[in-house]
Amino acid sequence: MIIVMKPHASEKSIQAVAKYIEENGLQVHLSQGEEVTIIGLVGDKSKLSTETLTIFKDVDRIVPITESYKLANRKFHSEPTTVKVGSTSIGPGNLTIMAGPCAVETNDQLMCIAKAVKTAGATILRGGAYKPRTSPYSFQGLEEEGLKYMQEAGIATGLATICEVVSSDAIEAAVKYVDMIQIGARNMQNFILLKEAGQSGLPVLLKRGLCATIDEWLNAAEYIIAEGNPNVVLCERGIRTFETATRNTLDLSAVPVLRQKTHLPIIVDPSHSTGSYKYVPPMAKAAVACDADGLMIEVHNDPAHALSDGPQSLNFQKFADLTDELAPFCSLIGRTFKS
Repeated sequence: MIIVMKPHASEKSIQAVAKYIEENGLQVHLSQGEEVTIIGLVGDKSKLSTETLTIFKDVDRIVPITESYKLANRKFHSEPTTVKVGSTSIGPGNLTIMAGPCAVETNDQLMCIAKAVKTAGATILRGGAYKPRTSPYSFQGLEEEGLKYMQEAGIATGLATICEVVSSDAIEAAVKYVDMIQIGARNMQNFILLKEAGQSGLPVLLKRGLCATIDEWLNAAEYIIAEGNPNVVLCERGIRTFETATRNTLDLSAVPVLRQKTHLPIIVDPSHSTGSYKYVPPMAKAAVACDADGLMIEVHNDPAHALSDGPQSLNFQKFADLTDELAPFCSLIGRTFKS
């Protein structure tokens, strides 16, 4: 449940309610807006007397929450969250673009790509050092060596960096080199990994599972936030359906649905969802039009010879053309973006 305090409630009143909740063995989550403070309760609500809560000074009303996720819930946190990653931010008002290769291949290759995507408007460099592939014979990534290349490229260009992690060992290595970690679709419900990501101290990009419902996805985010890490960004990357014309089916309706359900920022990945560079630009524009906070786009200097996901990667010119074309879509919905 949540307790909505009256407008401009005193700090003394807020702390009195919070103390009563904690004394009864529950956790308190405060969301303080300019006028109204919301006190969220996490734990066994049967231990509390709602009648007692209503007599506290400055309590306006008590609202039950039926969803199993609490900390990720917009009812708990009415204002949209902004997540800071390195020197950039993901959240309302601006469009954040993460771009780079599916897999880090060489230091020179990554540095070349980093410079190109920055010139075209990206503020976060993506690159895979650990690659969970369908086939055990596919390129699995450079692991810690690749992370070192990410760090070097980030320092050289001023871009923030993000890399997927697939194990506790990968998290332990990643925190030394990158600004943000990614939990991929195949690990969305790897609850041990989610907890460890929550304890990492880094912002986390959580991709939607291949067959996950939105509520399952938000509950996965809850695992991370419950470990004390509020810096979670959701990424819609397509879900598995009967359709075979594209790699996955991009569920853009998830963006407005999530806007109603959660305060967390929302990124859309048109590369993994479509599986073809031809479809990336129109779906990227559609994602911006439906108010996504950002995009994750795969970019490669030589897509035809990429070691991973070349068919869905944009070359430098196509990526630059796309970012130029995004400006009017941003303007329509009131976001700023400079390419």
